[in-house]
This record gives sequence, C-alpha cells and structure tokens, in this order.
Amino acid sequence: MPLMHLIPIIVALGACLIVAATPAAETFPQRPIRLVVPTGAGGNTDTFARVLAERLRVCLGQPVIVDNRPGAGGIVGSTLVVKSAPDGYTVGMVGQPHLMQPLLQKEPPYKPLEDISYITQVAVLPNVLVVSPQLPVKTVADVIALAKAKPGQLNFGSAGVGSSSHIAGEAFKAAAGINIVHVPFKLLPDIFAEMLAGRVQIYMFPLPAVMPMLKDSKLHVVAVGTLQPTPSLPGVPTMSESGLPGFQSESWFGLVGPAGMPRAHVAQLNRDAAKILAAPEIKERFMRGGALAVYGTSEEFKQLMQADYARYIKLVKDAGISSQ
Repeated sequence: MPLMHLIPIIVALGACLIVAATPAAETFPQRPIRLVVPTGAGGNTDTFARVLAERLRVCLGQPVIVDNRPGAGGIVGSTLVVKSAPDGYTVGMVGQPHLMQPLLQKEPPYKPLEDISYITQVAVLPNVLVVSPQLPVKTVADVIALAKAKPGQLNFGSAGVGSSSHIAGEAFKAAAGINIVHVPFKLLPDIFAEMLAGRVQIYMFPLPAVMPMLKDSKLHVVAVGTLQPTPSLPGVPTMSESGLPGFQSESWFGLVGPAGMPRAHVAQLNRDAAKILAAPEIKERFMRGGALAVYGTSEEFKQLMQADYARYIKLVKDAGISSQ
C-alpha cells in the first residue's frame, strides 16, 4: 500500500495509543457502532461524521458505520438516536437543527436536551453574510441601510425552516432590526441560482457550503459571523466590527448518544474523539473546508447546547417562526 494511503491510518493509530490502554477500551465496543447522520450524504454533518468514523474505527478496533437518515429537517435522524438502546452502539452527529426542530413541532418526538448523552463537540464553522452580486452593497452597514430603505422587499434564503442557515438569518434580521423575507430551499444549487439571478439577495451561509462560489467570485461575502477574523477568508471583516457590535453566528456539530449511556462509554468516545481532532492532519483538513476541529469535555458540550437552546426558544417566539 502506498505510504500516502497509510498516513491517515498512522495518524489515527498514534492518536489512539493512549486510550487503547484503558480498561474501557478492552471491554467496549465488542461489535460495530452505528453513527447516525440526520442529513443526506455530502453535507457538513456527513463530512465530519465520516472523518471521525474513519479514525474511530482504528481507535475502537470495530467498524463505525455512518448511517444517513435525512428527513424533517433532522428530526428523523435525531429521533432514531434518542430512541436507540443506551448501550453506546448507536450515536449521532448533530448540529443546531437537533435543538431547533422540536421547537417547531406541535408534538415533538423527543426532548433535545433531556433525551441525549452529551459526548463532545466536533467542529465549528463560521456563518458568513453573503449577498447577490446584483445587490449594491459592500458592508454590513450597507445591507442594513438598504433593507431599512426597502422594508419587506429583500429576501434571505436558507436550507429550510429550522436549519442552521435559517437560524443565522433570523438572528441577523433580529439584531439588525430589519424586515427581510425568509425563502427556504431544499437544494443548494437552487439557492445559488436564485442568488445569481438576484431574486434572493441575502444568505447567512455556513462557510464550507459557499466557499467554492466565493473563490470563483460569483457571490460577494460581506462579513464573517465569528468574533475574530476567519483564517479561511483573510481580509474579510467580522460582523461585530462592521455594523453589529457583539454579533456572533457560528454553526457547531457534535457527537451525542441516547440518554442513559454508560459513563465509561461516553468518556471513552470523548477521549478518542479528542485525540483524533487534536491531530494536525485533521485540523488542517477541517481548516481547508472553512471549519475548525473543536473538542472538549461532555459537560462543556452540554453547556453549549443549553445556552443555544435558550436562545432558540426566544428566537422562535420573537420572530414567530413556525414549521410552515
């Protein structure tokens, strides 16, 4: 086998040497683990899941099988995870829709905080304010001024009601105090086509999704949602420093399991994921796509989700968001 093909395996082996010596690693797992992704193949959630699964296989000594279960904005996949046996053999890679979507349901199939075991955050990526090339703006202040001059006449797109881009767009709308109309989409090519045509003027994109269009200068990026400048977009200002002080908009992804998972299994998966995500090769791979590899304790991940959930409850109420 060529050396270049061995590099990911060598990295994973090196990352797992410490955890492989622990007692938990000797008893768990004894069979393949299913990693549920509540979106289709090819998106950010799927990409992060497959990177982690490939290396967890080496750490755990068992296959980690990615199982894409898209549907209902993520509800289908998240429900599958929370309803699974809490034995550590079914886990999920989730993002903000795991929290938002139940708030839009009359009878939500799960409680997003109580019905899961928090394992670890995996990645974070900035949301970026992107505008149609036909929109005569250059800054965040320009966008806000134009929207206020034309209330209800500008559209902002999203990947669907309750999606990360919808949450980001509503947060921008609220922070800026503007009246812009939400237009949800199902397919990314449709979004790009409508923006290039000028029928959708504004979008808060997760950076990896729009990076190719920005590199080709087909769409115009106005600002990034992180509090600090983003290395992947040198020279692009933050929204906080260019019109909305303190504004922050990021998309996170993390590993969860059903509530009641054995603590030893949660701790082992957390340690394995941390070793993998700390590897320079993984950090670089994420960075090339506009994301940051992030890891921490399960308690830190729990606090992040609790804080976001409280914000989403208020956002849904104040903005009058519904499942439509």
